[in-house]
Amino acid sequence: MTDISGLPDAIRENYPVALLAVALGLLFLFGANSLFRKVTAKIRLSLKESTLPFEILLWPFRLLSLALFSLFLFDTVPVKFAYTGAVQHALTVFSIAGLVWFLMRLKSVFEQFLLQHYPEMSRESESGRKNATYVSLAGKILNVLLVMVGVSGILMTFETVRQVGLSILASAGIAGVILGFAAQKSLATLISGIQIAVTQPISIDDEVVVENESGKIEEITLTYAVVRLWDQRRLIVPVAWFLEKPFQNWTRKSPELLGTVYLSIDYSVPIDDLRNELERIVSSTPLWDRRAVRLHVTGTTDRSVEVRALVSAANSADMWELRCHVREQLLEFIRERFPGGLPKVRMEMDRPGSFSPDGDAQ
Repeated sequence: MTDISGLPDAIRENYPVALLAVALGLLFLFGANSLFRKVTAKIRLSLKESTLPFEILLWPFRLLSLALFSLFLFDTVPVKFAYTGAVQHALTVFSIAGLVWFLMRLKSVFEQFLLQHYPEMSRESESGRKNATYVSLAGKILNVLLVMVGVSGILMTFETVRQVGLSILASAGIAGVILGFAAQKSLATLISGIQIAVTQPISIDDEVVVENESGKIEEITLTYAVVRLWDQRRLIVPVAWFLEKPFQNWTRKSPELLGTVYLSIDYSVPIDDLRNELERIVSSTPLWDRRAVRLHVTGTTDRSVEVRALVSAANSADMWELRCHVREQLLEFIRERFPGGLPKVRMEMDRPGSFSPDGDAQ
């Protein structure tokens, strides 16, 4: 026989009922887990989507199910002890928190479903990047609303808070003005985030230049955007910055770009030969998208000629590689075909015994 004499009176008096409640709770938890796995497996089979992260729902589902079942047991099983009200209140708080947690995770699964299931959500196209940005920012706004509702629901379970809430509502106008002045910058940032979601001057995976740093938009939140730079650094930029200051967006309408390569060459280099070599170079590489290739003389000095090679590529990464490739190949061509074709300094020196224009010996 188990000795329970050392337990508190409340537990000792309700010992059989407590054991039964624990057993029923464990049984219910195992049953809920089994039901959850069967339902998610059937959903995966019907949607033909094996990559949806249903596993992230498991722990919120367990917390919510166990809290609700425990509340049901407290209401149906006649167990009373000194802390019954406190335990029931704690279970109510856990139920609200579990519900908010579960809905936030369910939102993430639905977001992944939209991005994977519908071709128009693909980030390979302009419309796809815009749709992905809409989904991402809408999810973040929904998370904020769920947290606010959850916190409000938890606070309203406290009697003191409910009584104070009536007084707060009576002075909501004054409190709103004070809060508006105190959190003016934060509220402006949040409004900027919503405006970014609506107007979309930037989208996820856009190529941008911010503060002379080029990179790709990796993440957009309601308060800031993360730009992944070419050397894998991350630049954190407030969203209000994109609404208040000019910046470059290389993929606003299309990822295709034009790029230039400038060279300074000697006057003796034939321009037509250099132009033909440029066309041969770009035709031999898959980096060129065959939209544009030009070579022009854009400037002259007393020592050299400036030429500009204009080429096109499908995206910024290919453009960078293509410009480097064209520059290297043109320099190699000039060195091999025209050894004296690079800029040089010319000097004229008078020979001994020569005469100046006025007839005097030098």
